[in-house]
Amino acid sequence: MAPLPDRLLPGRADPLGAHWDGLGVNFAVFSAHAERIELCLFDPAGRREIARLPLPECTDEVWHGYLPEARPGMLYGYRAHGPYDPRQGHRFNPNKLLLDPYARQLSGEVRWSDALFGYRLGAGRGDLTFDRRDSAPAMPKGVVVDESFHWGDDRSPEIPWDRTIIYEAHVRGLTKLREDVAPRERGTFAALADPRMIEHLQRIGVTAVELLPIHAYLQDRFLVEKGLRNYWGYSTLSFFAPEPRYLVEPWMRNELKVAVRRLHAAGIEVILDVVYNHTCEGSELGPTLSWRGLDNASYYRLLPDNPRHLINDTGTGNTVNISHPRVLQMVMDSLRYWVQHFHIDGFRFDLGTILGREAHGFDPGSGFFDTIRQDPVLARVKLISEPWDIGPGGYQVGNHPPGWAEWNDRYRDGVRRFWRGDSGMRSDLAARLTGSAEMFDKRRRRPWASVNFLASHDGYTLYDLTAYEQRHNEANGEDGRDGHSDNHSRNWGHEGETEDEGIRSTRARVARAMLTTLFASAGTPMLLGGDEMARTQGGNNNAYCQDNDISWFDWNHAETEEAQSLQRFTARLAGLRQQLPPLRPAVYEHGAAELRPGLSAIGWFDQHGQGMTPEAWAEPEARTLILRRAVVAPEGHVDVVLLLLNADSDGHRFTLPEPAMDWTMMLDSAHPDLAEHQAAGRSVLVAAHSVVLTATRLPPE
Repeated sequence: MAPLPDRLLPGRADPLGAHWDGLGVNFAVFSAHAERIELCLFDPAGRREIARLPLPECTDEVWHGYLPEARPGMLYGYRAHGPYDPRQGHRFNPNKLLLDPYARQLSGEVRWSDALFGYRLGAGRGDLTFDRRDSAPAMPKGVVVDESFHWGDDRSPEIPWDRTIIYEAHVRGLTKLREDVAPRERGTFAALADPRMIEHLQRIGVTAVELLPIHAYLQDRFLVEKGLRNYWGYSTLSFFAPEPRYLVEPWMRNELKVAVRRLHAAGIEVILDVVYNHTCEGSELGPTLSWRGLDNASYYRLLPDNPRHLINDTGTGNTVNISHPRVLQMVMDSLRYWVQHFHIDGFRFDLGTILGREAHGFDPGSGFFDTIRQDPVLARVKLISEPWDIGPGGYQVGNHPPGWAEWNDRYRDGVRRFWRGDSGMRSDLAARLTGSAEMFDKRRRRPWASVNFLASHDGYTLYDLTAYEQRHNEANGEDGRDGHSDNHSRNWGHEGETEDEGIRSTRARVARAMLTTLFASAGTPMLLGGDEMARTQGGNNNAYCQDNDISWFDWNHAETEEAQSLQRFTARLAGLRQQLPPLRPAVYEHGAAELRPGLSAIGWFDQHGQGMTPEAWAEPEARTLILRRAVVAPEGHVDVVLLLLNADSDGHRFTLPEPAMDWTMMLDSAHPDLAEHQAAGRSVLVAAHSVVLTATRLPPE
C-alpha cells in the first residue's frame, strides 16, 4: 500500500458515503452541528488506527474529502467534534469512533464495552458527563467496496399484486438446519440461493420471499449479557450494509445478489423487511455508534421542551427524525441502493406509521409518502407498511396512501377467532374474506392493499395457534411476561404436544381450514415461513432472541408424512388461487348488479342456501357461512366459486344456493388429498372445522 497522504483533497459533497472512482475514494458525511469531522483509517485487521485526516470541506452541511490512491477494502470510520451539551440535544464526542451511516460493508462487530458510551457510566450524573475513552477497539469499521457485479439478463418477475403470494422468512432460520446444504453455507444468503431451497419455494407456490431484516444489526447488550442473541434483527446498525452473519465470509457480499438473481430466474420476487423508524443506539442512555455522535439533534426526534431526551414512539428508545430533509434523503438513498444494486423488488416497513408522522400526527401526505410516490425507482416496487406504532394516533390500518399495501391485523384476529369457535364472528369473517373493504376501499385502492395473514414472525406459528393457549416464553429470560397475552388461539383439549390422535386430527383440520380461508380471501396472502410444514416454536410467541432450534426450521420434520401432506395442501391452495380469478378479485365489488340472472358478483348465504338477512348476520352462535363470488373474464365467460365454511364442532350439510349450476368440487379441507370431482346433487356435507371450495365456469352469452 502506498504511503498515506497527510491531508485530503476537497472532493465532492455528493454522493454521501465512501465511493471509489478507480483513482481514489471520495468521503462525504452529513452533520449540521459538527464543528469538525475526521476520517480515521485502519489497518486491514481493523485493530490499529493508521491515520486521522480532517475532512477539509463542508458544503451545505455535508463534510467531504477525497483520498487519492485509496482502494476498495480500506477500513474507515469518523470522529466528530462539536458541543457535548445533552441539554440542548448535542452529544459530540471525538473519542468515539463512528460508523459511516452510508457504509456498505462492515468489518468486525460491536464488542460491548463502557467505552462505547459518550458519557461516563456510573458517574452519578447520568448522560451529562463526558467519557474520554477511545471506543475504536470495540467498534466495527466501514469498508470501501467495489459495487461491480455481472447481473446478466436478470430482471424482476414483476408479479402483479393480485397474483402475489408472500412467504415471510428469516435468512438464518430458514436454512440453518438444512442438512443437504454445505455446513458453512447454512443460515446464509448462499443457502437461500441453493437450488433445493428455491425448489421448495416453487413447489408450494409462493411468488415472493419477504426476508426479515438483513441490514447489519446490533447484538443488544442486555441480550448478550443474558446469553441470548438478537435473532430477528430489528436493531439496525447500518442501512446500507448486509448483515455479516448472513455471509459465508465477510467479504462475500455478492452472495445476496446471487440469491436474488437465482430467485428471479425461478419467478420469485425478493422483499426486504426494513427498519427506518429507529436505530440500534437506543435512548439517550444508549451507546454512541454512528448517528448520535454525528448529529444527534438532526438524526433523532427530541422532546421539544427537553431535547436531552428522545421521543420514543417506537418502544426502542429513539425515533428517527424522518422529517429532516437529510435524514429523509438517507432513507431514500438506502431504499434506492437496495433496488438498484441488489435488484430488490419491494419493502415491508416496520412500524410504518412513524415514517408518515409529521408534527401534527400521521399524514398520508407526509414528506416520506410523497417522496416515494414521485421517485422513479421506488414508485415501481412493492411497498408494504406495518401500519401501527405506540405513538399518538399510532393505529392507521387502511389509512395509507394509494400504491401501498398494509399488514391487516384485523384479518389475523378475525380469522383466528372464527375458527377458534368464538360466537358472533360471521359478519367479521365476511369483511375479511372480501378484502376488509371498510378499511381499504377508498381513494381507488384495490383489495391487494390488505396483506392478509394468519401468523407472522411476531407471535405464534400456525401450528402453535392450534396447540397452545398460554405463551411459553420462559427461554427469553423475562419470566414469561413478554409477548402477546391474547393470541386468539385454542389447544383443542391439551396444552402443547400430545399423542392423542383425536386432538391431533382436530388441530390439523383447523390449520387447513385457516389456510384455505387465507388463500380464498380477497387481498394479498402472506404465509409465515414454516407454516406449510407445521413448524412449532414450542409455544414461544416472542422468539426475537432465540437464535436456536426454537426458531430454526426443522427440515427433518418437514420430511414426515404429516408435514408433507400439509405442504401438498398448501401448494394446492396456491395453485387454486392462481387458477380461479374469483379468489383474487382485482377490484372491490359492492353492488347487487346481476352478471347473469340471479348471479351477482358477491352473494352471502346460510347453510340452507338462503340469502343472509340482518337477523342471520346477527345470530351469535351460527358458525357456518357460504360465500359466492363471480368474475366476468375479458373473453366473456363467468368464473364462479362457492366457499362453504363450517367452524362448528359438528359436520353440517350445506344446500347450494340458486341458481343451480354444474359445480366441480375443487377442495375439501377435511380431506386434503381428495381429488377434484363433480358435485352430486344440490347439497354438500361440510365436516366440522372445515372448508369446501367449489367452482364452475359459465360460457359467454
